[in-house]
This record gives sequence, structure tokens and C-alpha cells, in this order.
Amino acid sequence: MARSFYSHIKEAWQSPKEGKLAELQWQRKQEWRDEGSIERIERPTRLDKARELGYKAKQGIVVARVSVRKGGARKQRHKAGRRSKRQGVNRLSRRKSIQRIAEERASRKYRNLRVLNSYWVGEDGSQKWHEVILVDPAHPAIENDDDLNWICSDKHKGRAFRGLTSAGTKGRGQRKRGKGTEKTRPSVSGNRRRGK
Repeated sequence: MARSFYSHIKEAWQSPKEGKLAELQWQRKQEWRDEGSIERIERPTRLDKARELGYKAKQGIVVARVSVRKGGARKQRHKAGRRSKRQGVNRLSRRKSIQRIAEERASRKYRNLRVLNSYWVGEDGSQKWHEVILVDPAHPAIENDDDLNWICSDKHKGRAFRGLTSAGTKGRGQRKRGKGTEKTRPSVSGNRRRGK
């Protein structure tokens, strides 16, 4: 049986450091480093992944590439005095994934759009790049799309900030059910952060 075009893309992205994709990614990253931290792009880099996550090539859908620093939080040293244990500069994280941070930054830039989903497209020694799929809830093409018009409802406002995207659900420990997940519901903070 003949394989689909998307299956070949997916197979190549299983090992992005090998084959022709490795050389292509090397060239892309050189261009991406010169761009801004949030760049709107014409079409997705990983078409198979984007379509899996709900992307369609139609009006009302926007894709943005977002770069976020790697590693923990970049904290400034306190100017006022405190004992060394409480200084809190190194080894602190934001308690959320870099993918979630990318979604939130894209959502802040495009305030009239809502984050549908996002996916990883590359990283180097100092930063990671994710592509974020954003949807315009007021666009007639989206309102009339049976697959996407659910996002037009007001209860989906601020999805990225409330942890309702796929990456947000994973980060809040909501992917699993049953034994072992007692401390993740109703939320991690609702159980004194015992669930993470």
C-alpha cells in the first residue's frame, strides 16, 4: 500500500539530527537566530504535526514561531539584604514548560487570537523554538467550521494562560486518571502542590 506524503514527513522528524533534515535544520536555525522572538510565518514547518493538532490552510488561522530561552528562570539578584538561603537566584524554574511559555507569549502578542495548540520545531544551545497555532474566533470562516467553531465560545478565552492547551493539560498533570493522580485534581495548587 502506498504511503502518504505526511507519513514521510513524520518519519523524517522522528530523528531530526539525521539525513537531509539535519542539514535543512542547520540552515533554518541560522535564519531563526536573526529573527525576532515571535515571528508570524506563512506555513507550518512540520505540516504533519500541525494538521494533527488542528491546523487548516484557511483564513482565520495564523502560525507563529516563538523562541524561548533554555534552562531555568533568569532571576535578577536582590538588591536588598537577606540571608543566602533566601536569595533565590540560581536553580529556580518557572514551574511550567518552555512550550507553555511560548504559547503565552504568542497569545500576548496576538490578543485577538486564541491558542489552539503548539509543537516543537528545534533548539540550539541557548533557546528552543515552538510553532504556535492561533485561531481568530471572530472570523466567519472559523465560525462556520464544524471542527473549529468550539473555540469561538467565551469559555475558551485565555486558553494558554489557564493551562487548557495540550501542553498546559500535560503540565498540570491532567493527562492521567485514577490511582496516583489524587493530588492533581481539582488542581496542583489546590492540593498544596503535592501533585508535582
